[in-house]
Amino acid sequence: MKIRIERDAMAEAVAWAARSLPNRPSVPILGGLLIEAAGDGVTLSSFDYETSARVFVAATVFDEGKALVSGKLLAEIARNLPNEPVNIDTDETKAELTCGPARFTLQMLPVGDYPELPAMPSSTGTVPPELFAKAVGQVVVAAGRDELLAIYTGVRVEIEGDTLSLLATDRYRMALRELTWAPAEKNVQGAAIVPGRVLNEAARSMASGEEITISLAGSGIGDGLIGFAGEGAAGRRQLTTRLLDGEFPKFRHLLDVVANVSVRVKTDDLLAAVRRVALVAERNTPLRMLITDEQIALDAATGDQAQASEVLEAVVTNHAGGELGLEAAGFNPHYLADALGALDAPYVHFSFTGPGQPCLVQGVDDADGDPRMDYKHVIMLMRLPA
Repeated sequence: MKIRIERDAMAEAVAWAARSLPNRPSVPILGGLLIEAAGDGVTLSSFDYETSARVFVAATVFDEGKALVSGKLLAEIARNLPNEPVNIDTDETKAELTCGPARFTLQMLPVGDYPELPAMPSSTGTVPPELFAKAVGQVVVAAGRDELLAIYTGVRVEIEGDTLSLLATDRYRMALRELTWAPAEKNVQGAAIVPGRVLNEAARSMASGEEITISLAGSGIGDGLIGFAGEGAAGRRQLTTRLLDGEFPKFRHLLDVVANVSVRVKTDDLLAAVRRVALVAERNTPLRMLITDEQIALDAATGDQAQASEVLEAVVTNHAGGELGLEAAGFNPHYLADALGALDAPYVHFSFTGPGQPCLVQGVDDADGDPRMDYKHVIMLMRLPA
């Protein structure tokens, strides 16, 4: 194999494909990056038996062929090369890479031992990249991080005709985002649980084209494999991953909160205040939101060492009548900041049912408007000391 490729395009493509490589591969061959030169370009691939990544980059191909080299090492080299065209020439045992005055020789890994990458399933539908990236970003903040509870690290993707729903929970917060997409078949239906990390990577890294193609394997949706295809910063990209097995928590009913008390406040002002007050919040203690008729006050403390508080104007509505019935609510400050950061709306609307109960967070476009229904974020309130 003999090729010439632009330095920036190579560095971007290698870095992206290498991100899917396992840090501690179960077998050394899975630490390799597969380089395939044919026609007018090069395809770089990685695979760990769960997730595969492919990226095609335009290049001058003098001799077609395949090569397998250490992916992490190649990514480090590509990132530090001078800004000149890169030449790669391989034989059966080594790969020589030259870029201006820089020259590297890499040991080849046995291409014949590399596992066959899964085929991309047929298209199930397409979605605009910017819309998809925003929707995924709003939902993955509520996904779990504990790999021992794998099902909670996933995002449930539900398809009902031209409506695509994304749901995530870590048991202490939940998020739902609904968006319109273009299905390949009019009445397509189904659901699949996708690893949140892979879904987020696909949404963030395929934002340069006109659409992202979502592909689910099999005649019945969710047969075990999902694929994403779209344009990245350098070349066309494809990701496939195995779906997560298990029963996803049923929490949609928790999103239908009937408020006893609602609070509306400017999103940016509240987010800034939460971040300031949370600086003194002791680990595993709540940030308190004190609610009165026309304002809210945030406060937190680390024992007697530090305290912080901040007051904000708010529109408070008592839907139950009589006494307000909720004088304070306890939030995990990180969960509250995540929810506010995901809203992308000028105002935030809180729907409270009572102390220690689920609180629904929604965005509002103007001070007197109705809450948006396409994105719902529920936070389980923390119980406050008596």
